[in-house]
Amino acid sequence: MDISRSSTTDENDENTGLSTAGLKSTARQLLLKVGAGGLSLEAVAEGSGLDVTDVEAVFPHRDDLLTALVIDAYNESGAAMEQADRTAGDAGASAGARLLAVTRALRKWSFDNPAEFTLIYGSPVPDYHAPQDTVPPASRTPVVLAGIVRSALEAGELTPPRRTVAGPPLLLPEAVELFGGVPDAPFSDVIERGIVLWSNLIGLLVFQVFSRTHDSVRDEAAFFDFAVAVAAESIGLVVPVGENSD
Repeated sequence: MDISRSSTTDENDENTGLSTAGLKSTARQLLLKVGAGGLSLEAVAEGSGLDVTDVEAVFPHRDDLLTALVIDAYNESGAAMEQADRTAGDAGASAGARLLAVTRALRKWSFDNPAEFTLIYGSPVPDYHAPQDTVPPASRTPVVLAGIVRSALEAGELTPPRRTVAGPPLLLPEAVELFGGVPDAPFSDVIERGIVLWSNLIGLLVFQVFSRTHDSVRDEAAFFDFAVAVAAESIGLVVPVGENSD
C-alpha cells in the first residue's frame, strides 16, 4: 500500500467529511511552533476550527497523528532520494555521483522541511513509541544507499579497504537481507561500512539543519559534499566533488 503523503487516504474522511491531509497540514504548522512534544489533538482542533472530537474521529490519539506524520516524513524524504537516484542513473552517472545526488536530495528535503526532519531525526518525542508501521518508510533511505553501494561493488567501483572489521560480522540478519547478502572478501564488511556511511550522513544533516556548522564553515553546501566524499572513502567509493550544489 502506498502511504506517501500525496496518496494517503483514510476511511474516516468519508465518515466525517474531514480531510486527513488538512489535519496533518495543521499539525505540521504546529510542529514548527511547538515541536512534536507540544503537539496535541486539542491544538490541531483549534488550528483547524474544529471540535476536538472531530479530530479524534480521524486520529483517536496523539500518537496516531504523530505516526502519520512520521510515515509521511520518511516517505517524502525517501522519495526525494529515489527520484534523484533515478535521474542520476538515467544520465549514466557513476555510483559515486549517484551517492552525491541522493545525499544532496536528502539535504534539500531536510532544509525545506525542518520540522519533519526534526520529527524523524531529532530528539525522541516523550512518551511516543513508533509502531512497526513506520519501519518500511524509514527503510527507504538505507535501501537507496545500499542499492548504490551494491551497484558500485558489482561495477568494480569500490577500492578494497585497508582495514577490515575485526572479529565476526556485526550485522543483524535484516541488514544482510536488505543488502542482498554478505559480499566475498575483501568486501565482506561493506555492509558495516555502509551503516557507518548512513549514520555519518544523518549526523552531518543534524549538524547542518540545527546550525552546528554555520559558525565554522564558510560554504556549508560545499562542506556537505566534501563530508559525503570523506565518508564514502570508508567504503572505498570515490565521490566527485566540486560540482554545483543545490
